Amino acid sequence: MHAHQRTHHARTHPYPRPRHHGTLVGGATALVAALLVTGCDSAPDGTTGAADDSVFSTVRFELGPRGGIQVSGASRDAVVPAGAHPAPAGRAYAFDRRDGRLLVVLRHWPEPVVERASRGRVSGLPPLDEAAVETAFLVDTANWVRADLDGHPLQWLRRDTIRIDTTNVSAEDTTRLTLSAPHGGRDGQPTPPAGNRTCEGLDDSATRDAVLPEIEAGAPLADVLARLRKQCLDVQYASLPGNARPGTVERVLVPLVGRRDPLVAVPPGGSIELPGPTAGNTVLVDPRRPATMVVAR
Repeated sequence: MHAHQRTHHARTHPYPRPRHHGTLVGGATALVAALLVTGCDSAPDGTTGAADDSVFSTVRFELGPRGGIQVSGASRDAVVPAGAHPAPAGRAYAFDRRDGRLLVVLRHWPEPVVERASRGRVSGLPPLDEAAVETAFLVDTANWVRADLDGHPLQWLRRDTIRIDTTNVSAEDTTRLTLSAPHGGRDGQPTPPAGNRTCEGLDDSATRDAVLPEIEAGAPLADVLARLRKQCLDVQYASLPGNARPGTVERVLVPLVGRRDPLVAVPPGGSIELPGPTAGNTVLVDPRRPATMVVAR
């Protein structure tokens, strides 16, 4: 298979870094619309358009903290841009996931902001009046696909939404999200997870209490994801170097409401020192702001 790349420079939003989004939004949306229209050949087997389960193979998204999104892979024709929007105060934009497709949302800083912070990672938190950008894509996978972040398995997805945050990586870093279908009869597709009835009917526009779960560095992603969802928290992923075994959870960043510190890290420590509540404490959260599961790279 010969991978073709498509580049789109958008500006998105994050958690720990300052950026500017005013002039970005219109240009980002236009560029996103053109992303997959140029330089697109037919797939190696001669097929074009949306892929069904029998032909979907692999799609890879690559981007840095400033965006510069590239889409490649044998099934790149199954990807359709879904827009780009600023995400003020870390709030996730409510993209429309239609036609049973998979929604991929990539969060990054606008380019002017990243350039100001290009000397390396920003240890402090961004000003609350700065917003990142979320650039979204709809992917017609037709069936289950596995999501890998920088080569590490995250979870199996189907007719779902996955968010990746690149706002806390250095300017030189590249984050890679790969979606791949089963090959050669490989097992692994899960049955849909049972719904959490405690989360049904909750108002996603209203703040609510959540108990910070006990999370250890090096814990398996599936275990931590289950604990966060039990608290009805939306989850996005980030990939950073850390002390935990690669492919496991380094820590989780939970956004708080009504505190001077807008995030709390569980477990505390690492490259982001955030004092405050610890595991077992009840905190006030805004469901529009996803918790970030940081995966050790």
